[in-house]
Amino acid sequence: MEFTSIIKYEGDNSTFVWKHPKEDFNTHSQLIVHESQEAVFFLNGQPLDLFGSGRYTLETANIPILQKLRNIPTGGVSPFHCEVYFINKVEQMAIRWGTDSKVQYIEPVYGFPLSIGANGEMSLRVQDSKRLLINLVGTERDLSQERIVSYFRAVLMTKVKTYIAQVIKTKTINIFEIDEHLLEFSDTLKGKLTPNFADYGLSLDRFFVTTIAKPDGEAQYEKFKELHFRQYADIAEAKLQQQTAIIYAQTEAQKTVIDSQAIATKRVQEGYTYQQERGFDVAEKAAENEAAGQFTGMGIGLGAMAGVGGVVGGVVGEAVQGAFGTPSAQSASAGFCENCGAPLQSSMAFCGECGAPVAAKSTCSKCGYVFERPGKFCPKCGSKREAV
Repeated sequence: MEFTSIIKYEGDNSTFVWKHPKEDFNTHSQLIVHESQEAVFFLNGQPLDLFGSGRYTLETANIPILQKLRNIPTGGVSPFHCEVYFINKVEQMAIRWGTDSKVQYIEPVYGFPLSIGANGEMSLRVQDSKRLLINLVGTERDLSQERIVSYFRAVLMTKVKTYIAQVIKTKTINIFEIDEHLLEFSDTLKGKLTPNFADYGLSLDRFFVTTIAKPDGEAQYEKFKELHFRQYADIAEAKLQQQTAIIYAQTEAQKTVIDSQAIATKRVQEGYTYQQERGFDVAEKAAENEAAGQFTGMGIGLGAMAGVGGVVGGVVGEAVQGAFGTPSAQSASAGFCENCGAPLQSSMAFCGECGAPVAAKSTCSKCGYVFERPGKFCPKCGSKREAV
């Protein structure tokens, strides 16, 4: 009889459990266990010793169970029949999972029936080798990632679909914004599924919901999707119009400020004020009329024009008076009656309206200005007035 002398792992990295194809060994056989692996010996369907990484010679010194085996006279060699399972302890990632059917529920925001699915990835690691072999592997020769997923499909489908539907309903999650909750789904589902894998000696190290499969292409879903995104497009367009109006108003205001600053700078450079500029405008308007009588229609009296002349230093007033052929204030006007306010001429001794005597008026010795009120200085040339 030929006995196996070397026992080592010959599977791949995507396998959790691999059973060595040979079952006949002797006490001189060599067991090789790689890093991140364990080897379990079974005799008559019962697990015996568990070996970690390293190289072992199968002898009664390190396998006490062999002392119970019947020795056959073979020159000190004890043949025996057993099974060896190798278990990968490394974390195996990117194990794909997905719901086999759609979740049916009423969309909480728009209130229309909807069906969705989910899929993602997870990573598993063997935590208890003996428990995994006894509770899950049994007499199978290997345990691959695909088989693990198939064993836990019912658990995955039930808990994933139920949880997602409940969360969408209770939190009123919009179907078009559900991808924002993938991390929340992943963390919570990991906590719910961990005990189920632990019962079989497996550790669920990571669990990810990467995609929520929506019913793209269905007429009703596409209709509501268009309405949903249309409302955001309208809001965006309204905000754009509002921003454009604000920018336009700001631009116009800046333009007005700039124009005002330019006009003010021009006034400073040319030596006149805002009030003087208004006086120039009034005088120019008045000069366009043919007779002084038209001032009445414009709401402007000769007294007002005299005031304009005073604002601009008498220059504009004299220009206006010259334009209408009226005599200057010194030669034609003696002011106004102190009794009734009627205009007086320099030759009048009495007021032509009320008959009140006209008081004699003094004049400036420098410029000839007729004083209408008492004072110390001439209001026209600024010379000091002589005492009367």
